[in-house]
Amino acid sequence: MNARSFAARVPRRLLLTLKLGEVPEHLPGLRAVHGYGTPLAEYVDRGVIDRLLRHHGGAFRVARLHSARKRRAQSKAIGAHRFDDVEQISGVARVLRIEVRDFETYENEGMPALLQALAELPMVERVSADYLSRVPLDRRERPTSNEVPAQSWARDAIRLPQALQLEGGDPAIVIGLADTGAALEHAELTGRIRAGFDSVDLDPEAVGGLTLVGDFRHRGERPQDEVGHGSGCAGILVARGRDIPSGGAGACGLTPVRVLGAALGPNDKRVGIGALDNIDAGMKRLIDLDVKVINMSFGTPESALLADAPRPHEEIVRYALARGVILVAASGNSGLEEKFYPAAHEDVIAVGAVDEQLRPTGFSTRGDHVALCAPGRDIRTCALDGYQSATGTSFAAPFVSAVCALLASHAARRAWPIDSALARQLLIDSARPFANAGVTGCGRGVVDAAAALRALDAYIDAQIRAEGEDESDVVSDDVPPALVAA
Repeated sequence: MNARSFAARVPRRLLLTLKLGEVPEHLPGLRAVHGYGTPLAEYVDRGVIDRLLRHHGGAFRVARLHSARKRRAQSKAIGAHRFDDVEQISGVARVLRIEVRDFETYENEGMPALLQALAELPMVERVSADYLSRVPLDRRERPTSNEVPAQSWARDAIRLPQALQLEGGDPAIVIGLADTGAALEHAELTGRIRAGFDSVDLDPEAVGGLTLVGDFRHRGERPQDEVGHGSGCAGILVARGRDIPSGGAGACGLTPVRVLGAALGPNDKRVGIGALDNIDAGMKRLIDLDVKVINMSFGTPESALLADAPRPHEEIVRYALARGVILVAASGNSGLEEKFYPAAHEDVIAVGAVDEQLRPTGFSTRGDHVALCAPGRDIRTCALDGYQSATGTSFAAPFVSAVCALLASHAARRAWPIDSALARQLLIDSARPFANAGVTGCGRGVVDAAAALRALDAYIDAQIRAEGEDESDVVSDDVPPALVAA
């Protein structure tokens, strides 16, 4: 299915972000609702918001989408009072998930009018339908082929062996994988992935005519992959190297979160599907677990959104960047010049795909927001059971996430901070050129892992020299040498 034609959203559900200071204290968190049986609230403000919701959608129920980073055991505050300043300012503390009950009126007549009316209220920051994301990102992406090539070309193409000699990876640096989960018992992944979790909460009537299979109703603590997409990404990141190349992230850790459930697509092939609120809730928990890099091989095309709709994942991207998390996303597989989100958000590292000759693939989505490319055709990696040859920007992004984890590991060894903006710039500045000149819309070139690490060293050295020069400028000639040394 072409991504451009897939504009499904969760019926009767919307996401509403209130402005600072406007979130009522009585609203429960969604985790309390699912985990502890706390009832959903049946009003927001007993005022204009409630009147609009009831007018356009009948009765409704509401909860805060996210839980606070600080747990109950860490604070005497209750509920919404535990959110800190970063959570408030980024917006994650202020996102409400609202379910209206009058399906026919809301879907056929009320939804666009309701979204527009709510957006005009002074206390509302943004409001959106709860869209659905899916993987593969396009029919041209092939995550389940059993035609596994005899050898892999991708590691050599981006100089991963040389990079791993410079930096083997720090187990304290953890990559978060927001995807369909991982094959937890796979021989390549056992002992290489940390305890993850599952944020999928889907209704069979809410997935655009697809048939949900497996576990799609119950959030939990077991991110078992039922599609194969997340397992393919996990293998590229941390495989043990038994029958496929070892993971590009070296000794770095991996925490998988299942944000996309399983559904039957064309020819009964399994695809991953998830609502924006499921994805964002999983991302929030990953960030609060202090992962350093998050790989996001999913996306929603801008063309699938309603006119004037806010960009998906806006609050969670702001929150991740504020916490210093490096965000990597697949650019998309439409072959067009367009924007997929989250890849198109500022400071997210959007990754396109190249083939074995280092030429951008025809399916790789292009645009000025794309930072660079990585191998994305015929990548040998894990499947649900055994191995697969995977193609798509979904499988290019993990190579860049692996390099970002190595950069973060190296920066930690030098006691130097690194964030998404700095990692993006280092990757762009050190990229290899494409095989052909004149390529546009695919970023600076192809990721070069070894050159990126050397660029990081050069950057840190330059910053240290500059700081030393700044310090020497403020030292007075009258200060005794012993005090200057101290």
